[in-house]
Amino acid sequence: MTSDEKKALQLTAVSVREGILTSTHGAKAGHPGGSLSAADMFTYLYFKEMRIDPKNPRWEERDRFVLSKGHTAPGLYSALAHRGYFPVDTLPTLRHIDSPLQGHPNMNTVPGVDMSTGSLGQGLSAAAGMAKGAKFLGKDANVYALLGDGELAEGQIWEATMFAAHYKLDNLCIIADINGLQIDGRTCDVMNTEPVDAKFEAFGCHVVKINGHDFGEIESAFEKFHANKGSGKPTVILMKTTKGKGVSYMEDNAGWHGKAPNDEEYAKGMAELAAARAALEV
Repeated sequence: MTSDEKKALQLTAVSVREGILTSTHGAKAGHPGGSLSAADMFTYLYFKEMRIDPKNPRWEERDRFVLSKGHTAPGLYSALAHRGYFPVDTLPTLRHIDSPLQGHPNMNTVPGVDMSTGSLGQGLSAAAGMAKGAKFLGKDANVYALLGDGELAEGQIWEATMFAAHYKLDNLCIIADINGLQIDGRTCDVMNTEPVDAKFEAFGCHVVKINGHDFGEIESAFEKFHANKGSGKPTVILMKTTKGKGVSYMEDNAGWHGKAPNDEEYAKGMAELAAARAALEV
């Protein structure tokens, strides 16, 4: 990745974060914390990694993405909007009556959403099924699934992982957002799932650990995913992140798991993101 490419991704990530604040502020509800922690990953997936066509969202040869932690839809919606799937000015209508942007992703109303999700633990099963289907049909398509670390306490996650390893789904990339927080507090206190890396390895996966806010490390992780093709092992990217990343008062604060910023908080957050953009543009 060149310095210019990295800078472009960083600037796009700022825009994605602005969209997260704008949508949750407009809704007076939603989940900004986990959306912000995954904003850099959303950016890399939609602006560099995945084979997609915003002008043809149902293109059969596209890669697929499943947001298993569906409550972080504001992050996905912002990435989709900035990638050109629908107008950015749709974002403030999040959760409004007659808006296509529901509180959780709906594949029937939002261009670019490949699977309706929400109930935690279920998205990875859908992604594994897509990966198995691609193998069965002989299609060269990758499937990406983003999980939350609190979600790892769901038993269905491990059933799906066992399925993926058994059927040698090396076209499946499982991404876990390890921000250490969930709705009730720290994941280590609510339900400690560590060591996560050893668990996925024991289930037969290839595991990569990265800083989820470093585009160089994100790129390296996906290079390892592609190099792993032919091994018969699903790839798991464990990305260490900060919940609320980019907005100071939200960072590492479980209280912002499912709360929208008020007018004053929104203005402060947007000012911080504007300053981050200005620093990058110097």
